[in-house]
Amino acid sequence: MTDERLSFDFSTLPPAERYKLVTGVVVPRPIAWVSTLDAGGGVNLAPYSFFGLMGSDPAVVAFAPGDRPEGGPKDTARNIAAGGEFVVNLVGRSQARDMNLSAVDFPVGHAEPEHLGIELAPSQKVQVPRVKRSPASLECREIQTLLIGRTRIILGEVLALSIGAQHLLDAEKHYVDTASLDLIGRMGGRGGYATTRDAFEIPRLTYRQWLERAQEG
Repeated sequence: MTDERLSFDFSTLPPAERYKLVTGVVVPRPIAWVSTLDAGGGVNLAPYSFFGLMGSDPAVVAFAPGDRPEGGPKDTARNIAAGGEFVVNLVGRSQARDMNLSAVDFPVGHAEPEHLGIELAPSQKVQVPRVKRSPASLECREIQTLLIGRTRIILGEVLALSIGAQHLLDAEKHYVDTASLDLIGRMGGRGGYATTRDAFEIPRLTYRQWLERAQEG
């Protein structure tokens, strides 16, 4: 095995080349299948893998919808700026095909769920509906949108979680059967995906436990 390493100076690379590098190494990335409402009440639905959970007190999510190639915000960002609400629908393996089709660059005003036959259901805390078959959905309210160059980052507070009862080990204790969600993530920047069922566990140690093990050799 060689220990040779290459270094890439992002200040000298065009955006497309930076994209290939970061999406190739930051994997797997969870997918935010974001539903929003436009001014006429139509539902926009689009997937984003520049997405993550930023904390739990309060629960905050962040995702980056980017801009259209010709410039200007995508429908998702524009709808959130106007209405302040959105739903992050997490994507199970069985929703992969529909999720991928919803990434088609439909003209403005075309409701993806309607064109693709994706069934929706009412949310509890926001006006935006959720994807009915999504194993879990996060109902969110916009906190802030940051613009850093051409990167647009939307921060949202999670107001409610909707999850299928079959995915809970103990509803009273809020224990989730994570493996049963069968979620998928992005691998690379094009058509690559990964499942989340190939998991393993390593117990987290306290300092005292670590010290005891170190002393035992």
